[in-house]
Amino acid sequence: MIMRKYIIAMTLLLCSLTAMAQEQKPDTVIITLRNGTEVRYTSDQFDRVQVIFNLHYGVKVYLKDGKSKDYLAAEVRIAEYHGGGMIVDNNKNRNLYRAKLLEYPHLAADSTMNQLIVKSTSDYGITYSLEWSYQDKANRWTCYQMHSGNMYKNVGRTYPDPFTEDGEIPEEYRSTLDDYKGSGFSRGHLCPSADRLCSKEQNTQTFLLSNMQPQWQYHNGGLWVKFENKVRTWAEDCDTLYVVKAATIRSDQLYPEKCNNKLPVPKYFYMALLSYKKSTNKYEAIGIWTQQYKTKEDDPYQTQPLSFYAISIDELEERTGIDFFCNLPDDEEEKVEKAAHIDYWGLTEQQ
Repeated sequence: MIMRKYIIAMTLLLCSLTAMAQEQKPDTVIITLRNGTEVRYTSDQFDRVQVIFNLHYGVKVYLKDGKSKDYLAAEVRIAEYHGGGMIVDNNKNRNLYRAKLLEYPHLAADSTMNQLIVKSTSDYGITYSLEWSYQDKANRWTCYQMHSGNMYKNVGRTYPDPFTEDGEIPEEYRSTLDDYKGSGFSRGHLCPSADRLCSKEQNTQTFLLSNMQPQWQYHNGGLWVKFENKVRTWAEDCDTLYVVKAATIRSDQLYPEKCNNKLPVPKYFYMALLSYKKSTNKYEAIGIWTQQYKTKEDDPYQTQPLSFYAISIDELEERTGIDFFCNLPDDEEEKVEKAAHIDYWGLTEQQ
């Protein structure tokens, strides 16, 4: 209930700011923190103020000296703006009505054939979100956050594995247990069980079939697991890690065979990752692109280091046709998506 009220409050704040005249900026910004501290900025100190709808990233003040200051949503009790409109953002490609958190890719244009689904719990908030393609009967992407508030290891993996059909998807468009049974394909998690050990309820939600793609176990239990482990390591080294994981479902990026002659079998799996460190006030992004093979003998890249699979977000967008991290301000998005700095992510040639 508290989480729901908080989301509603932030939504109202965002809507009220968006309605203001964007070509102006206020004379004064007053931010009152939950500890009672009041912070003031006058127009001679800042260029603009950004509000990003995110449970862990609330108000950003861009200062004239080239620096910026973040006030996390959890810290802010109220933000007031005096003397004019508010420049909320310069973001031309953001999601307009839904999916405004930083981890969300741009929603598909045809909303009648694609369903946005959000899984959550009352104790820990959003478990993950996904976009489901009715046409392909497949996950378009799963996205979620990792931070100190949801990385607790309070439970183990739920056994026996409670793989379940997703009742939020209309029956004629959802994947089923029979679609996988005896197929030779693993039900490959996108948001893995090990990323949601904060509660049994969240862990169980990761076993919904809408969070799966058909994977050969050689890939699912091999290269994919290596990168899943890396993601958890990276999350521990930043304040928030924004994660997108999926497999390609474009017709030219599928294997000819289908899982039980029903579900598309992707050739490629990918990750789009955005790291934010409050201490440096910086974002870093990287794309991971892997081709799944059925066996070790089929895989010509088995001896390659993990850095071999790293690409920029720009390149990942070219390969997938999906616009990642579209809710970032355009200037920030352009900067972080240009290159993958493998040194930042600890991907060396020896791995």
